Amino acid sequence: MREFGFELALCAHLETETDGIVSRQLGAGVADPGGRVIDALLVESGPEFDERVAITPERIPDAAIESSVGPGRARHWKDVVSGHPDRAWRAVERAVEVGFFERERRNGRTYVRQTVRYPDWYGRLIGIENKPDLGRPGDLETQLRTDVSLGLLDEIVLATASYVTGAHLNRIPDEVGVWRFDPETGERVVIREPTSLDPEGFGIEPLDRQPGRTEIAVVSPEEKERRRRRMAERAYAKGWRTFAFPGCAECSVREVGSEPSTKSTASLPDCAWKGRVIDPAGCGPSCPGYDPAELPDVDLDAERAERTPWEPNPEGRRRRQAGLDRFG
Repeated sequence: MREFGFELALCAHLETETDGIVSRQLGAGVADPGGRVIDALLVESGPEFDERVAITPERIPDAAIESSVGPGRARHWKDVVSGHPDRAWRAVERAVEVGFFERERRNGRTYVRQTVRYPDWYGRLIGIENKPDLGRPGDLETQLRTDVSLGLLDEIVLATASYVTGAHLNRIPDEVGVWRFDPETGERVVIREPTSLDPEGFGIEPLDRQPGRTEIAVVSPEEKERRRRRMAERAYAKGWRTFAFPGCAECSVREVGSEPSTKSTASLPDCAWKGRVIDPAGCGPSCPGYDPAELPDVDLDAERAERTPWEPNPEGRRRRQAGLDRFG
């Protein structure tokens, strides 16, 4: 199984073992958010996880979370949401749309308030770098050293299908945990436990590497916490099912993650022509094996709702006021 299929199988497996949120392909930098992309992220639930579930299945805009508006008296939106007016207004609109803000009009001016206090909903963030074949490591060592020096996440783990030797372990930082995972059987063996990093301390983020020289950014605990919240919010909204099954007769549903778990199985796109789990983004007439057919009957949102605490249609906490909907 290639890296994409390995990644999906691991995410499905982790989903059976946790009551938190599993997501994939998230920016894990601070000074350069897209400079480091983590393959998979496990967001453990915090003390007020249920409060977050009740608000919205979507991502809550960071500008809305950081605004000085609360669930009390409504305030004029320009006084409480910082940043460029156009971006601030888009954040207000989106916060209203997802149910985190409610708004009202007074004398032609828009006032907003939170529908609920932003909850303390996430706990530890565990990053997983997937490298099924350690014989083709790529930039693995550099990526993992960046994760450790930055300390954005609580733990970092390397997941592989390869047999792990002492030489492999010596090439990666001691703080990085190592799992050997079989995507066909779902068996996961812990080769080395990860060491906790320090997300509450300062971090060093390498930015640009040149021969004999590396530019770095010193990242503060406050910057790290802001980025952690953004990652958690993104993970909650995104999950790991970021694909759609193609309409191709060669593609079928591979079910993984049944016994001994009490959760239902997860659905992966399996291609008979290629003989493996595939990334449906590459499906279509340009593929020699493409055979047009009806879309398979798979509801990935319903599957995620059944297997995880994520709720696609929460009741929300919006206070209804007389005439308020006229201004939605």
